[in-house]
Amino acid sequence: MTLHDLPRMMVSYTEGWPELIRIHPSVRKMFLLYVMPMSLIPAAMFIYAIAVTPGAVFPALVPQIGALEMLAVALTFYLAQLAMVPLMGSIIQQMGEVVDVKPDYHDAFMLAAIAPTPLWLAALALFIPSAWVVGMVVALAWVASAALIYHGVKPLFGIQDDGKSRLLGSFVLGAGVIAWAALMVVLALLLSMIVGLR
Repeated sequence: MTLHDLPRMMVSYTEGWPELIRIHPSVRKMFLLYVMPMSLIPAAMFIYAIAVTPGAVFPALVPQIGALEMLAVALTFYLAQLAMVPLMGSIIQQMGEVVDVKPDYHDAFMLAAIAPTPLWLAALALFIPSAWVVGMVVALAWVASAALIYHGVKPLFGIQDDGKSRLLGSFVLGAGVIAWAALMVVLALLLSMIVGLR
């Protein structure tokens, strides 16, 4: 699977997904070669947005945070993202019981690793110093992530029933929204703590 396959995977059960299943990358390989580099994008773009265009997208921090503080926030946010993917894999695996499916952890992890790809890439919108543009890109990224979830559940978990596939996809999407909100809370708390400790 490459990023080139993602648009087709958002609209099809048979494009990209069978190739991913055939390749069957290990959890370790997927984590090291896909999740870790992709998770760097939001952390790096956070640093860019705060350092280059302060106040344009994120509220201006008064007083402005220093380079070491910025790096500490970005690193903690990066580590939180890395922890969230295996956690989501475990949650997705448990959610299979809702529709009487028992996916193995490997397949649940693959879905947890692929689904946030549009959100990771959406962070590149921070190159444009506009909260409206970034907000619209994030909204589109959520639609794309939802499409990946709905189209990935069926082939990855071998679900034949469309109703069960949609139901499980809805539960996974709900958990993903909660996980994303938790990451945003972590980011906000880190910034608040740094400013508050001064």
